[in-house]
Amino acid sequence: MIARETFFKDAAVLALFRGDYSPGQSSGINAIFDEWAARKYTDLRWLAYILATAFHETQRKMQPIDEYGGPDYWFRMYDPEGDRPDFARENGNIYPGDGVKFHGRGLPQLTWRNNYRTMGTRLKVDLEGKPDLALVPAIAIQIMFEGMVFGLYTGKSLGMYFNDTRDAPIDARRIVNGTDKAELIAGYHRTFLAALRSASA
Repeated sequence: MIARETFFKDAAVLALFRGDYSPGQSSGINAIFDEWAARKYTDLRWLAYILATAFHETQRKMQPIDEYGGPDYWFRMYDPEGDRPDFARENGNIYPGDGVKFHGRGLPQLTWRNNYRTMGTRLKVDLEGKPDLALVPAIAIQIMFEGMVFGLYTGKSLGMYFNDTRDAPIDARRIVNGTDKAELIAGYHRTFLAALRSASA
């Protein structure tokens, strides 16, 4: 059981949030705690890495967001008529307009038609037909947990990096996005983990 009040008052965590929490930040963290409790997971390293990832990917908001960059960027990066047509098609973006339609959304941002379809099937939600549903907080939380626990983003999962024989918060960035900002996010992980352990003692 995590003593949430103790966690929220932790000085290092407060410092990450610049001394105070907005209503969105506190509700986002509590929603992650609620999902964690409902799933009955126990390894606090997993929870700390989920919090660290959401913190980084949402620019501290702890709420689902659209990927930064806007339509021109999404077109270039993800559209079959953009700058990476072969990569777009490999990931299911086969129609003009798919780059914008299936841009990143969420906590870690869900991207590409194939991933929207896969996650929608798993959650029994029409994410492919209505991709903005990935911005609904209750759905975004489910997407994040499913993606990170079961390796649905990149094929890498939390259990591969945090288990009885391995503790690898830097390498764990591969769960979502290669090695981009891996050391920075590992630092956030350490802060969250220390607070979680204190709040669970």
